[in-house]
Amino acid sequence: MMLPWLALILALYLAIVGSLYLAQDGLLFPHGATRRGMLPLPEGTVRHELVTADGHRLVGHSLRRNGSRDIALLFTGNAWNAEDCLIFTTERLPDVHLLAFHYRGYAPSEGTPSEAGLVADALLLRAQAARLLGLEATAEPPRMFAIGYSIGSGVAAQLAGQGQVDGAILVTPFDSIEAIARQRYFFAPVGLLLRHPFRSDLALAGRHVPVAVIAAGRDHIVPPARTAALVAQLARPVLVATVPQADHVSLYDLPEFDQLLDRALRAVQAAAPPAAAPVKGR
Repeated sequence: MMLPWLALILALYLAIVGSLYLAQDGLLFPHGATRRGMLPLPEGTVRHELVTADGHRLVGHSLRRNGSRDIALLFTGNAWNAEDCLIFTTERLPDVHLLAFHYRGYAPSEGTPSEAGLVADALLLRAQAARLLGLEATAEPPRMFAIGYSIGSGVAAQLAGQGQVDGAILVTPFDSIEAIARQRYFFAPVGLLLRHPFRSDLALAGRHVPVAVIAAGRDHIVPPARTAALVAQLARPVLVATVPQADHVSLYDLPEFDQLLDRALRAVQAAAPPAAAPVKGR
């Protein structure tokens, strides 16, 4: 008599697990729900296009700042428009060149988003950044910094871990998407299902690149334990700060965040090598 019930329970379990497997791309990369930028871009913003190795067109914008020799590569949250991210960061960091591209699959960029694709595109952006900003012929090559917001922290962490930038600022970062998924979907074989683990902990463990971390004390998207686990892996944390009253979204509306973002940039700049050579690995 128990066999039909066991079969039904198993079928329901497999259906739930299967739906999670199929839904993961939409949960991690909700590109269809991301609205286009509604605000005018800052004066002096330049539009760019790049073509990836697999033939997809990427679209983004840059903004040069007088007197700066540092470039900040911006990597947005998964539901954040790159233009809005550029505007937001422009208003808070006035003394650094900025470069932000729409992730692949996020209009008007082409392709299908994935962890591997986003990291490959970030490497392309880093390689082309000085040229796009017209700084490739300067006597002293610019330093490169990565600023990653939310899931963008996973992309920035990969760049930093590979020695491609001189420092990184990670906002509401995680040790891995895999760890978040294991905590949230404890009943599922996450390790077998997840296609985009975003292992920031493995990327940064023991790497001597300066890293600043800004977290939200009431974050329900990235649990504080996941940020703490990442911080524990950092060899050179130059700033670790939490805004206690903030959650994953409200963080950006608070004046404390504006102050911390400025402090974070100054901290990684002060700790970075004076030359523009990429930070070495271990």
